[in-house]
Amino acid sequence: GKDRVFNTPLCEQGIVGFGIGVAVAGATAIAEIQFADYIFPAFDQIVNEAAKYRYRSGDLFNCGNLTIRAPWGCVGHGALYHSQSPEAFFAHCPGIKIVIPRSPLQAKGLLLSCIEDKNPCIFFEPKILYRAAVEQVPVEPYNIPLSQAEVLQTGSDVTLVAWGTQVHVIKEVAAMAQEKLGVSCEVIDLRTILPWDTETVCKSVVKTGRLMISHEAPLTGGFASEISSTVQEECFLNLEAPISRVCGYDTPFPHIFEPFYIPDKWKCYDALRKMINY
Repeated sequence: GKDRVFNTPLCEQGIVGFGIGVAVAGATAIAEIQFADYIFPAFDQIVNEAAKYRYRSGDLFNCGNLTIRAPWGCVGHGALYHSQSPEAFFAHCPGIKIVIPRSPLQAKGLLLSCIEDKNPCIFFEPKILYRAAVEQVPVEPYNIPLSQAEVLQTGSDVTLVAWGTQVHVIKEVAAMAQEKLGVSCEVIDLRTILPWDTETVCKSVVKTGRLMISHEAPLTGGFASEISSTVQEECFLNLEAPISRVCGYDTPFPHIFEPFYIPDKWKCYDALRKMINY
């Protein structure tokens, strides 16, 4: 009812700060930031308050009951302030979890796991899910484990890793690679960015010897860099080609040029072909 779900002033710092207070008091708090692009005014509350509350109090207090929801990623017409993917900004912050689903079915199970988890979570929701027409989602509650990637397709030649919207792109790329090149791709949906499932990704790369990571956020400092460095440390002797990152450009997100900015299936396919021919 209205006592549990209510509007607030449009002040992201206040929304998250209020959510932290509610969570510290012991209630389940779900704070919504209308777009992930506008989460930055709340950066201090998330990074210096929510993420560190348990640590700095010596585990006397925590706001683990806090989940922050935010629409995320490009949608086709969002331009600068309605298209960003800011997960990497928060991935540098111990004490929180970052989760990004690829589909309605995943969204429900992962969101419930975030709500029940005893750590503050940021749940980024791809905007395309709000317009997804078809997927059967069970009515009853169910959970999908956090920090556990999902292998959507097994393969032997290349490992493809993505999360959120970009998972659908790399699935298309895997089909193209099989049809045009006879290349078998293993497709992994990371699902949780922090802490991420290093074991599943590294196990796959040891098998395939090649890794491509793709996300919409800019290339420099994107989370693909963290995955790449970890895999290189753990699987260096197994690599048959340099790790490939297919990401957005290092520019603000454009409006009219969005189709050229995003890492579509053709960019990913070209990168995959270069890896195979290395």
